[in-house]
Amino acid sequence: MLAVGIVTEVFGPHGEALPGFDFALCTDRPGPVPTDFGVPLTITHGLDRLASADLVIALPWTGFRTPPAPAVLDALSAAHERGSLVAAHCVGAFALAAAGLLDGRRATTHWRFAELLAHRHPNTTVEPDALYVDEGRIITGAGAAAGFDLCLHLLRREYGASMANAVARDVVLPSHRDGGQAQYLAAPVPEDCRDERLAEVLAWARENLHQPLPVAELARRAVMSKRSFARRFTAATGTTPHAWLRSLRLSSAEELLETTDLPVEEIARRVGYGSAAVLREQFVRRRGVPPRSYRRSFTNTP
Repeated sequence: MLAVGIVTEVFGPHGEALPGFDFALCTDRPGPVPTDFGVPLTITHGLDRLASADLVIALPWTGFRTPPAPAVLDALSAAHERGSLVAAHCVGAFALAAAGLLDGRRATTHWRFAELLAHRHPNTTVEPDALYVDEGRIITGAGAAAGFDLCLHLLRREYGASMANAVARDVVLPSHRDGGQAQYLAAPVPEDCRDERLAEVLAWARENLHQPLPVAELARRAVMSKRSFARRFTAATGTTPHAWLRSLRLSSAEELLETTDLPVEEIARRVGYGSAAVLREQFVRRRGVPPRSYRRSFTNTP
């Protein structure tokens, strides 16, 4: 039920301010479908509904240790062959693996079942710590609430940072977490006031991206040593301060490229890069295209 709620929340209606999606839940046996909460869902669409889908997401199910029905595997393979994006949330990755779609690819799933996936499908490189793994037209995500990260990544990739950020704001979520960020954090709940100070510092950094923001300055504002700050930061976020800032700067640059006609030089300044050349180098390295090409993909601005 959590997985159904996540995809419905992200791809369902968000009011007139955001475009809607033609969203449907499908099953190989339409009718009442049992759930882990004991409350059945009535699903009216069969697998034929997948024939026109641009995106297919395989959701987790309790019987994932047994391969799905052949009709399900055939429908997933057909969608991929047709050119659709095929994704999986949590142990939904087992369905993609059973269909042969993960052979020779990297993938992830819920950390608890990553070893089982790797054992059963040795031709798949399983990355147990990743939030999601993007292999082009095959995307897999970790378990539980990481389904939000997967869905927001898909929105960001296909429709841009502005759309993903708007949906994230609507459902009150962080707009972006890197796929390589750890699934499981040793101390996800603050243990003392230092984590509260850390949260305040992160909020301040978001509002001051135009500044250099060295780790020493962030640590000073958190009233910590650099070593303690780095350790607490990684425990709280699953990534390093440098990686977090880089992701935040690039995400902010994406949204400005999509939604404004500001020169690239000004965007670089606003997100904290010393020059347009530095922004371009980071953009090409992390996004695969230069900023101006990215802008042309989402706007008519030259």
